[in-house]
Amino acid sequence: MAARNPPESELFSVLEQLRSSRTLRIKPVTPLRVSVLALDRYLGARDAPDSYSYDVTVTDGTWRVKCSLCAGLNRSVQLNALRCGSCVEIQLLSVVHDETRLLHACVCIDELRLGLSDTRVLMSVTDPDAIRWWTLEAVGPSVTALTDVPLRYNRKHYLSLWNNEDPHGAVWVPQTPPPDVLIDVSRIAFLSDMESFLASTRQPLPLLVRVLHRSRLRYYGKPEKNIDFPFQAYFEVADQSGVMSMVLWNGLCPEWYQRLVVGSVLYLQNFTLKPSYQNRSRPQLDNLPLIFYRSTEICLNPWNPTAIITVIPHKSIQPQWNLPEVTYNFSSRREVERLENNQACDIIGLVTYVSRVERIRNRGHALPETFWTHRWVHAVDGTSDSPFILEIFASSQPEIFNSICPMSYLVCTHMRVCREKGSDSGSGSDSGSAFYLTSSTETQLFTTGCHRKQPYVHDPKVRAFIQWTKTLKDSVVLRKTAVGGYYCYPPPPKTFTPNTSSSGPSEESLIAVGDLRKELENLQYREHKRVAIQCRIVAVQYHRWPNPTPQSEQADHDLSGGARASTSSFSAGAQQQGETSSASSRSDATRSPKRRRVEQAEQKQYWTRAKRKLERQEKPADPQEDEEDDRWPDEEEGEGLYTPSPQPTDHSETGSTPDTQGSASHPDASWESNVWSLLRQDVTDHVCCGSLDRESVTEKFSFDDRDVILHRINLSPAKWSPEHPSDTSSGSHTPAYLTGYLTLTLLGLNQQASVDSFFLPTLCAEDPRAVGTSSGLHDNTLISCLRTGRVCPQANFSIETLLSSASALEDERVVCVLDVCLLGDDRFEIVCSKVYRSADIISPPV
Repeated sequence: MAARNPPESELFSVLEQLRSSRTLRIKPVTPLRVSVLALDRYLGARDAPDSYSYDVTVTDGTWRVKCSLCAGLNRSVQLNALRCGSCVEIQLLSVVHDETRLLHACVCIDELRLGLSDTRVLMSVTDPDAIRWWTLEAVGPSVTALTDVPLRYNRKHYLSLWNNEDPHGAVWVPQTPPPDVLIDVSRIAFLSDMESFLASTRQPLPLLVRVLHRSRLRYYGKPEKNIDFPFQAYFEVADQSGVMSMVLWNGLCPEWYQRLVVGSVLYLQNFTLKPSYQNRSRPQLDNLPLIFYRSTEICLNPWNPTAIITVIPHKSIQPQWNLPEVTYNFSSRREVERLENNQACDIIGLVTYVSRVERIRNRGHALPETFWTHRWVHAVDGTSDSPFILEIFASSQPEIFNSICPMSYLVCTHMRVCREKGSDSGSGSDSGSAFYLTSSTETQLFTTGCHRKQPYVHDPKVRAFIQWTKTLKDSVVLRKTAVGGYYCYPPPPKTFTPNTSSSGPSEESLIAVGDLRKELENLQYREHKRVAIQCRIVAVQYHRWPNPTPQSEQADHDLSGGARASTSSFSAGAQQQGETSSASSRSDATRSPKRRRVEQAEQKQYWTRAKRKLERQEKPADPQEDEEDDRWPDEEEGEGLYTPSPQPTDHSETGSTPDTQGSASHPDASWESNVWSLLRQDVTDHVCCGSLDRESVTEKFSFDDRDVILHRINLSPAKWSPEHPSDTSSGSHTPAYLTGYLTLTLLGLNQQASVDSFFLPTLCAEDPRAVGTSSGLHDNTLISCLRTGRVCPQANFSIETLLSSASALEDERVVCVLDVCLLGDDRFEIVCSKVYRSADIISPPV
């Protein structure tokens, strides 16, 4: 019996009226209340003021329809006000025909209302893909074509919603095991022959090469260029004669990019050769004893001629081919301190902190406007008390980039050393330089579930790291982990020198306080920007976080009651491991008997599993099964990457979820300049930051809430899933280190504009923001805390003392460095990261 069609709904009725309307526009009598299932971005029209367009898929729970979003609503997506999972009311719909194409039209949303909190539609959806599509069948588009092809401007593919580096959509073929193939290697050329082929008109013979490096994708689409797939990716390939660059062009990128991984062996036919493009970054392969051919590169094109690419299965690779193996340059945390600036290295570490994903505007291009997405990660390897500080940009591996979480083993290849001279930092081998590792164009990431069969698994330093992790106590490591919150590295320099270059603004540029509102209005979702203003501090308010409760008032790390320094750290030796265990025992002794029994049971289960792993490793191995049995701890059946037993969250010890609405209006203590009550009457523009958003507060990591936490600290997804909360503020949120913060009122020198800014002091050494910063002593006055960004735990301290010292700022001109970020949907984060007094400012030469 044929399946019955879903019952008609209000959405269905309105769409049918629109189909038959002669005016091509309809305004529903009652606005259509629908939920957003998907948002897709693509390159817009040539003459569009905004270089991108958006398609939005909405549903009423019974029907779904994909609509084009009118250009006037683009800003709502860029602010993340219109997002997947949100409820909206559609107030005006129209049909838009493409007059340059036959039988092609789409539905367009012209007006809608945002900010609704109705979740009834999505609560009834268990399988979004089972909802029936409504289409304009009379004008041709099929459901299959509709789902993954842009509706307008004859574009062939969608872009990732928040950057241009990540592959996105069904058009991108995922990595799959290559099929068995037969190839003829009797007539092949070597890379050393390519320069002679380039100089002649002969068609080069096939090549047999191994991929040593892969770059991230480069998107070069522009509205005025009509290229279906404007992508490019570089590979470094090698055979026994040397190393050469290979370029994957245009339509071959969706088909092959994700299948050409590092270590793959390729049989290449119908390729072309051209002089190498010299003005690009290249991987550092100094440790490879091969000749590098820099003047020529291999081009794989989708036409003229169409390149033929064959991936050879691992079992079919023959030793007599003499293909070089992939080599790595792993460096320990202690060793990277001795590396020079911009030197490349590979690292492996146990992740202890993961920041939220943020975006930086790429000002090197006019149109289309592009953003880089990145996040900060801390990882330890047992060779130093300090962690790796990693700045990881999108590497065209979105699934891996978004799944980085504490307690996972993270491998980052081809990271580059970065030393910021003059930064207010105590780390690194150079005094006064901030030291961290930043990802390069060739960086590849590997984390949970990705390590098996990777070429680096037998590297001695990787093996040593794995042995070290086996000595760790899971409950101790878990207490040192955190995620999210405000994090900005490197810290501002010790002295302030304003940028006087005519090349454009930089992070050291001074702006007028009155221009700050314009800067905020131009921000897009999760865009981070650093600005500096000249001002006077005219008011200070202190707020506890979270709101005081009978339990939280007795917290150990309370800004109003003093802060204790943490002495625990990671160690490479067994002595500190014993000290850590002893400290853990002392901590256990202070807990309730019931809590201790629960943790003891969990630890027993963990060590039982570890013993079983060891027993399996000690069994005699069958040489034919060696590859299958050579598993990492993260790849045992039924277990995640170094996954200890989930620790129960005892909310009675840390307080309930904070109420972000009440803290700003009722400060616990405050100070105000003698003249502020008079001057505020003349202020014409006051930027208020409202209450501290919990997205600004670092939280404890919990395995039970792993998926919810990752959803919260990653960017808003392009597709809604029932497993993900529609509201990122939902779920528990246990602050990790912050127990109080300050709100500073900053008045411009012309006394016409002012701004409120948060100051989130670092209270203990375990806070991720404390890593790499100066640890010198200071007197815990307000100005000392603002200059260093932290409370000094070695000195006596109380909030009363702090605010009583605020009077020293009366009438003093200062420069404040502000980190601003749009958290989404008009939620702005304005954090003062450093204050400079007159003695800290270096005036530029006249």
